[in-house]
Formats: sequence, C-alpha cells, structure tokens
Amino acid sequence: MFKGFLTLRPSCEVCGLDYSFADPADGPAFFVICFACIPSVALAVWLEVAFEAPYWVHAFTTLPFMLLTCIPPLRPLKGWLVASQYFYKAEEGKLVRLETPRNDDLHPHSA
Repeated sequence: MFKGFLTLRPSCEVCGLDYSFADPADGPAFFVICFACIPSVALAVWLEVAFEAPYWVHAFTTLPFMLLTCIPPLRPLKGWLVASQYFYKAEEGKLVRLETPRNDDLHPHSA
C-alpha cells in the first residue's frame, strides 16, 4: 500500500486496486494531533509545573514521548483513512443547486 513512509503506491501490488480515489490529505496528522500531541504537551506542562524541570529533562522525556506517540500512528491512520474512503465509496464533494420555485408554483390557486 505504501511506497516509503507515507506515500501511497499508484495501485495495490496484490490485487491491482487503483489508489487514485484515495485522498486522505491531512487526516492522519489531525488524528495524531488530537490523540497524541495533546497528552505529550500535557506531560511537558506537568513536568514543568510539578518539578520545574530543566530543559535537558524535557529533552530526554517529553521529546522522545512526543516522537513515539506522534510518528508511528501516522501510517496506520493513513491506511485506515484510505480503506474507509474505499469502503464508503468516497468522492470529491459536489455542490448541488436546487431550482428556485416560481411564483406560480408557490400559490397555484391564487390566479
């Protein structure tokens, strides 16, 4: 499914499914920010408030924690979003304009 860390292949090597329909865009990053970055920042703030930790403590605790909770989930989340787009047959959004009713259609018995 992937060519490199996050780049999608043009098609599946096993079944030949064309991945041109897939556009996960920034979806994986959004989920990582919501579920991984917020706890990482909370850890950093807690360390600072509770212990007045020096910068080197943050460098050896918060930074690795943030990297370990943010980078590994990106690939599975991107795969999940592509699979979800395939399952739900997602397409690019389209605007549908409804025809505005004429006056005659609004009050058919007034004439």
